[in-house]
Amino acid sequence: MLKYRSIIRDMPRTISDLGCVGFVIIFIPLCFVFQLCVVLPVFHEPYSLMFILTWTGGIFVVFQIAGNFLACMLVDTSIRATILVPPPEPQLRKLWRFCSICEVVAPIRSWHCDSCKCCILKRDHHCIFTGNCVGHRNQRYFLLFIVYVIIGCAYCCLYNSVFFWYLRYDIYFNLKTGLSLMCPFLGFFFDMSWNNLYLLIYELSFICLLYALILLLFHMPNILKGSTTHENQTSKYDCGRQQNLEMVLGKSWRWVWLAPFVKSELPHDGIHWETLLRHSSKNR
Repeated sequence: MLKYRSIIRDMPRTISDLGCVGFVIIFIPLCFVFQLCVVLPVFHEPYSLMFILTWTGGIFVVFQIAGNFLACMLVDTSIRATILVPPPEPQLRKLWRFCSICEVVAPIRSWHCDSCKCCILKRDHHCIFTGNCVGHRNQRYFLLFIVYVIIGCAYCCLYNSVFFWYLRYDIYFNLKTGLSLMCPFLGFFFDMSWNNLYLLIYELSFICLLYALILLLFHMPNILKGSTTHENQTSKYDCGRQQNLEMVLGKSWRWVWLAPFVKSELPHDGIHWETLLRHSSKNR
């Protein structure tokens, strides 16, 4: 059963975390309103079939982005969320380590995070856009968050490009627009207009799409070989692609793409990885 973090106790602590989390919280609804209330009516007649279908698709994608973003933030993947019982065998117990900060014997694959102030089970990395660590229990939501950000931003970039450079060619194809795109925030000091805000959203959509693609291309190979960012040079936990995917998305991995609340039990407890070392080489 999943345990959740305390919003007050575990809120982002660093300036970079607060800034990036704030950006996501502001940009998602801002981009959503712009796409469906400004851009979409130019493409499709309001309340037509295509208008309704595109509206529905947009709401679904935003629901997935926001839902997985919140789940990644709130699901507790630290050692605080479970009772740690070291293996009884001395040779396996030696694989565990003592964390002097948490003052506890922590399992293998767990790492202490200075920002989160605790050890994280199967810690992959600290994500500044969610303000917490990505580990065993919330990596599913991080991965789906990235995937749906890519889908949403690709949709925005496609529609916005046609909107700016074809349907509104007479308004935006000029030197002023070029300067606004090169210096988006500086443009607001000289022209506090809706057009500059629209161009800023357009530019940020491309930046988010590129960044999310880089993140997916970086993390997906590690996931498919059963490793984390710290273990990207090894494949000792590799159990085969499908089982590695189940370790992140759960046993119902084919259905988790439908909604963040779809239940998908993880096949491992995230603690006793020493037992997996015995079998991983046989299951590859």
